[in-house]
Amino acid sequence: MAGRRVECTWKRHVAEQLKQRDRVQRQAFEEIIHQYNRLLEKSDLQAVLSERLQTEKYELQDRHDVSPGAESLQQEMAQIRIRHQEELTELHKKRGELAQSVIELNNQIQQKDKEIQSNEYQQQIAQLEGECRDLRSSLADLERANQTLRDEYDALQITFSALEEKLRKTTEDNQELVTRWMAEKAQEANRLNAENEKDCRRRQAKLQKELADAAKEPLPIEPDSLLSSLSLSLSLAPLPSLSLCVYSTVCQDAHDGEVNAVRFSPGSRLLATGGMDRRVKLWEVVAGHCEPKGALTGSNAGITSIEFDSAGSYLLAASNDFASRIWTMDDYRLRHTLTGHSGKVLSARFLLDNARIVSGSYDRTLKLWDLRSKVCMKTVFAGSSCNDIVCTEQCVMSGHFDKKVRFWDIRSESIVCELELLGRVTSLDLNHDRTELLTCSRDDLVKIIDLRNNAVRQTFSAQGFKCGSDFTRVTFSPDGSYVAAGSADGVLYVWNVLTGKLDKTLDKGHSSAINSVSWSPSGTYVVSVEKGSRAVLWSDM
Repeated sequence: MAGRRVECTWKRHVAEQLKQRDRVQRQAFEEIIHQYNRLLEKSDLQAVLSERLQTEKYELQDRHDVSPGAESLQQEMAQIRIRHQEELTELHKKRGELAQSVIELNNQIQQKDKEIQSNEYQQQIAQLEGECRDLRSSLADLERANQTLRDEYDALQITFSALEEKLRKTTEDNQELVTRWMAEKAQEANRLNAENEKDCRRRQAKLQKELADAAKEPLPIEPDSLLSSLSLSLSLAPLPSLSLCVYSTVCQDAHDGEVNAVRFSPGSRLLATGGMDRRVKLWEVVAGHCEPKGALTGSNAGITSIEFDSAGSYLLAASNDFASRIWTMDDYRLRHTLTGHSGKVLSARFLLDNARIVSGSYDRTLKLWDLRSKVCMKTVFAGSSCNDIVCTEQCVMSGHFDKKVRFWDIRSESIVCELELLGRVTSLDLNHDRTELLTCSRDDLVKIIDLRNNAVRQTFSAQGFKCGSDFTRVTFSPDGSYVAAGSADGVLYVWNVLTGKLDKTLDKGHSSAINSVSWSPSGTYVVSVEKGSRAVLWSDM
């Protein structure tokens, strides 16, 4: 582009110089051309006169033959011809001089053109040399900048290598600490189990001694007292292969690391837990304790949420590897892997038709998936990280990091309503008839929202209750009469919805913050999982 601009500039300059030369030299050339044209006219006139005189000569010769004064006329004509020849010679001479002048002027013009062209080339050369100097300077600056970037890259590479080595060592140390911690926890569990068994044996021995002493006495035994003694004896019998805690709780290590999610299957005693060990474990609640039934594998990162379909035939799990997965419960096989989010999938839920699911992610989007075609049907930008989702027939409710609960119309992909809370929303749950929405937020408040008018109807709080993370889950009881939430100090809080008051606190079972809570379909059991590896089954609710 710069070369084309330079070429146009010098061409325009040459044209202007030629026009200036024409204006300066035009008058001298006009006078020469005018005189030259006059000479041509006189020459033509002379030729005409010569022809006429020649004609007259012949006529006079003819007359001379018949006229006595022809001789004098011939002399006169000869003089006239001589004079005309002299004039013609003079004109030819002037014509030659003018031609020579024209040649000299043309030579001068050519010389001037060469000088002008030489000056233009000199200017162009000077301009190009200046541009060349500028380019050399820019090249030198770029080389210096490039060298600086190379030095910085080398330094960053060295730093990265050092950090990578440090990370490797830290990972090894962490693995060693986890192994030691797991071993110590196993020893602690064995010690607690041994103490519980010892205590149970001591109580049984005491009871047997009392019964033996009572049998020696000849006193009548009432049926009611006998039944109560037998029930007490049965209640003190130890449960096989589980550690028995106070408040009728059963505690056990569910995963190798943090447990993030827990969910009962609808209409059954099957229980699923998901943790940072990338597995979904299945348990069956039998006689107040949990028996392992199997594990679902296939995830490449920690599990963040678990959901059963309405029939209990499929299990849906969201994970930190940006995907959601679906397993069939009859053969524990992985059936679908739904990928498309660019961040951690924090929640995934079945719609009521069980043919579609909705997932919410850290990438601030919600996606609607069709399980028949295994493709994403719609993507909605929510504007904030989505921490939890619940669904009705035509509405999706999502809780977000920006403290808002958003209500989405599935058909129009638009926000129907927004409700802002006082803290980041961590959990959502619906009651059995889907008329009330339960929320938990980082302002340590649990609220019930009436979905008929989208207004807060009830707020629960308690001294000591603190929401432990951005993903702490709370739940309704199956009949909607109670609300259960886990606290950062490992205490499970249960509120009565009818009275709005705290019903009970259960603090014997967890050693770290409770992440999630799930109520069994019958309402007999509540399971809570923690940031540690423990899951606790509460059976005396």
